[in-house]
Amino acid sequence: MAKVSINNVRKFYGALEVIHGVSVEIEDGEFVVLVGPSGCGKSTLLRMIAGLEAISDGTISVDGQVVNDVAPKERDIAMVFQNYALYPHMTVRENMGFSLKLRGISKAEINSAVEKAAAILGLGPLLERVPRDLSGGQRQRVAMGRAIVRDPKVFLFDEPLSNLDAKLRVQMRTEVKDLHQRLNSTTVYVTHDQIEAMTMADKIVVMHDGIVEQVGAPLELYDRPKNIFVAGFLGSPAMNFIHGTYRAGDRPMLELADSQRVPIKPQSSVADGSPVVLGIRPEDVVIDPQDGLSVRVSVIEPTGAETYLVARYGEAEIVCVLRERVVLNPGDTIRLSVASPSAHLFDVETQMRMT
Repeated sequence: MAKVSINNVRKFYGALEVIHGVSVEIEDGEFVVLVGPSGCGKSTLLRMIAGLEAISDGTISVDGQVVNDVAPKERDIAMVFQNYALYPHMTVRENMGFSLKLRGISKAEINSAVEKAAAILGLGPLLERVPRDLSGGQRQRVAMGRAIVRDPKVFLFDEPLSNLDAKLRVQMRTEVKDLHQRLNSTTVYVTHDQIEAMTMADKIVVMHDGIVEQVGAPLELYDRPKNIFVAGFLGSPAMNFIHGTYRAGDRPMLELADSQRVPIKPQSSVADGSPVVLGIRPEDVVIDPQDGLSVRVSVIEPTGAETYLVARYGEAEIVCVLRERVVLNPGDTIRLSVASPSAHLFDVETQMRMT
């Protein structure tokens, strides 16, 4: 395995710059997830690591060697794609061992490597089948097995679970994480699904419009987002945002456009009268008949263990996740507390977290 260093990397398509000076350190054996909305540049960055996209500026190093001008096949990197890319006329065994065959490895060594990878992935009974006889999850395992047999320095995954149904995606993300732990492999994984990022990563790189917004451990980013974009992107349901004015005093308040005032936690670094955006996670919003923000119930979504309640405050929606059972109807007026110690204040202009 190896460390991957991405240093001030840029990518241009003609005059259009799509990657803006990205720098990330991926440690040996680390599972790093590049996450962000479609078009943020995460797959382009992954393809530059693989050598499938040219680097316009900056450097990428693998195991201490700059690989900017190294051919993809010489980088000792294995990539798993979204569409599996299996040869339809070959058996599972042949698909998994094909790259080794091209390198002139002996048949005995190929069979040993294939059977070892098949045992790790539970593909032993399927080795003589062809791809059309496999389920989507089995095909993805074959694609991963084809990467494992190469014993590369770095594994790259480009949205490998996007074509699977919801239940299978949950199963496969557990299997991918388990595979990483067993192989102790340096892994870079691209996804737009922030749940995949939160549950799988040792470290998350949040990207937006070709730049890195924040890098850190999953719970670090969840608990202390750097700005409104990170706060709103990580978390499902997403963080609620409420605009208002900070009023200091013995009992700090958030003053809203309709003159409602709701208690919030004290903010020593925020000046009285500052326009702010309050960010609060849905699980931290609670019903409070006394001091809460007056809202109108819009939608109630019981899931069994939890109830998702969507309420409207003016033009804004506020979502809360309730553990207790509630008896409410659309149109009811209730009060919601936003005074959680976990709430954040963001600067209206810069959108950066103030506390």
